[in-house]
Amino acid sequence: MSELRSRAEDQQKIYQRWAPVYDRVYRGILRDGHRKLAALAAAAGPDILEIGVGTGLTLGHYPRHCRVTGIDISEHMIARARDKVRREKLQHISALEVMDAHALAFADRSFDAVSLPFVITLIPEPERALDECARVVRPGGEIILASKLGDGAGLQGAIETAVAPLVRHIGWSSAFRIHRILAWAERRGDFDAAEILPVFPNGFFKIVRLKQRGFVG
Repeated sequence: MSELRSRAEDQQKIYQRWAPVYDRVYRGILRDGHRKLAALAAAAGPDILEIGVGTGLTLGHYPRHCRVTGIDISEHMIARARDKVRREKLQHISALEVMDAHALAFADRSFDAVSLPFVITLIPEPERALDECARVVRPGGEIILASKLGDGAGLQGAIETAVAPLVRHIGWSSAFRIHRILAWAERRGDFDAAEILPVFPNGFFKIVRLKQRGFVG
């Protein structure tokens, strides 16, 4: 079994355990990040792909003029997101599908924005997934990520590295560095970090806007 497949199966098991309680645990602490990420994605255009939709915590924050497609690797999470869409009558949600972020089943240039709410640190090959995001974004579009993104400096960086093996068991990562995303953009040469925003609580989480080079705004 490949390492990628093994890690994906581990994540499936984690998400199956967490799906029933995910909203209660994370709704409050992630609300500010979800709200700001949705607003930034909508500002880039109405056709939005959300990767790592989970139980759908972000879906209600998108403006109703948007057309949002959500994907997640976990069928248990997607089932709960679909229930939420029906229950809350979120008619701006076009589709919710089980899909691997490493191999998106969408045509090139399909979306104005791709949003990744608190998932990039959990994707086994994040650069490969970001390449897929870049492929499906239209010219002038954006990739917008919200996550726990440290810089690895000082005591906080040492703590993040030390606890990384522990938090992985609950589906999180504490050791993922923001420079990894910026390095990906620099290597490609066609995306710039247009903005890095701190969000609640006290900048512990951050949002990164990646915009295609030559389309400043």
